[in-house]
Amino acid sequence: MNQLMPHRVAPRIARPWWQGATIYQIYPRSFADSNGDGIGDLPGITARLDHVASLGVDAVWLSPFFPSPMKDFGYDVSDYRGVDPIFGTLADFDALVERAHALGLKVIIDQVYAHTSDAHAWFGESRSSRGNAKADWYVWADAKPDGGPPNNWQSVFGGPAWTWDARRGQYYMHNFLSSQPQLNCHSEAVQLALLDVARFWLDRGVDGFRVDAINFAMHDPLLRDNPPAPPSNSPRTRPFDFQLHKYNQSHENIPDFIRRLRELLDSYGATFSVAEVGGADSDREMKAFTADDRHFNSAYSFDFLYAPRLTPALVRETVERWPDRPGIGWPSWAFSNHDAPRAISRWAAPEDRPAYARLAMLLLLCLRGDVFIYQGDELGLTQVDIGYDDLQDPEAIANWPLTLGRDGARTPLPWTNAAPYAGFSCSKPWLPLGADHPKLSVAAQAADPGSMLHLTRRLVTLRQSSDALLLGEMRVIAAQGALLAFERAVPGERLLCVFNLGDEPIDWRPEGAWTLLEAVNGAGLERLGAHAGYVAVAR
Repeated sequence: MNQLMPHRVAPRIARPWWQGATIYQIYPRSFADSNGDGIGDLPGITARLDHVASLGVDAVWLSPFFPSPMKDFGYDVSDYRGVDPIFGTLADFDALVERAHALGLKVIIDQVYAHTSDAHAWFGESRSSRGNAKADWYVWADAKPDGGPPNNWQSVFGGPAWTWDARRGQYYMHNFLSSQPQLNCHSEAVQLALLDVARFWLDRGVDGFRVDAINFAMHDPLLRDNPPAPPSNSPRTRPFDFQLHKYNQSHENIPDFIRRLRELLDSYGATFSVAEVGGADSDREMKAFTADDRHFNSAYSFDFLYAPRLTPALVRETVERWPDRPGIGWPSWAFSNHDAPRAISRWAAPEDRPAYARLAMLLLLCLRGDVFIYQGDELGLTQVDIGYDDLQDPEAIANWPLTLGRDGARTPLPWTNAAPYAGFSCSKPWLPLGADHPKLSVAAQAADPGSMLHLTRRLVTLRQSSDALLLGEMRVIAAQGALLAFERAVPGERLLCVFNLGDEPIDWRPEGAWTLLEAVNGAGLERLGAHAGYVAVAR
């Protein structure tokens, strides 16, 4: 019989607080509603931060809470220096930061530098004429001789990346919604304004930034047409999918701006920056954006977020792109977030999802890099099937029924199974709760020592107590069929992490002498049941 043993804590290795960190993502609209309007808010977050702290994580990342028309639910910012009234006030934000810091939690907030809302005062001035002080703060271009858009660029959400504006008699560019005009980040004045925005929030005590869609921040000034994408097996549901995005994004000058932002962050001390980088060229871009300790501290892509299956081959291929070598940046990993369908609903059949949630959490917390836990993953929440009449996400509505499923991952967090709307709010929430979510609530699981919530706390504690998991090199030793095995090691501590990602048992015995530290779904050193995994320490 295998017996779990407490982890022998290795001598602590000095590290920046963010290296190897576990960060909890909060989607403010859906975390906790304090005023009964059905929408989560900053005071609701503050009141519930004890739950986050109980997980043992290092930091919280708050998705946007800035003033916004909410056409893209906060990623269309109309004022970079405020709080939207639906979320509260700047005083509420200050109280949140103070409470988080009192609980030992760092606070990371989103920064959206690629575009603003069309309701932003900057855009209002820019579109007013061709000769105003902010005329070149956005990407404007004349029509073609036939009146058509300046080139063939397409927006992520469908349709051309250009919208005609009669005030200037020109087109403006938008990589996303037409209500999200593209900032001209080539402009020195724009860069200085964005750095001043960052300074505003750093002065309020934030500990770092997650920078949204940074590879969209600069375009080709010559406005050259994008080439067509070669044939592939990937489904094409939008015009955007038919092009190679060579010129509308990913300009070579983006790292120069990142260096300026990093210099500002460094001037405030031990702050943190992580970039979101999606797209076909994300690996190269992430490395460029995290290079030589003068750019972002870390970056994450969508390798796992949109993967339809979790396989050993996918894990191996993804992590081995980030070896522990000089000059290679520090990676971050997320299995779920506000933009992607919840992982366990993508990766497991309905009857297997409780077990798979445990397996996925163990795997995530064993990876080398920073890890992001999306709110509700600690409860094993599933993706919610949102009916058309309840959809809020403009992308989902525009592309129904071929959607990214963002609404279904943004549903309210269940706090109790004994109150209306699972304790999230006293009135109808902005999105419906999942039918199975109240029974998975925080209160229900807190009362059950065998719950997913208690397991998550235990696994985070294991990671936080292990230099090997926080900082150690990662060496994959098996990735065939459904079996994944890798070692994490620092001098004086060597761990073996083994997973069965399939639904049939696997017999596999590692070489050497090992003692189990943690196991899920009945895993043992010689046999792993379906969706089982373990961490063992070398004897």
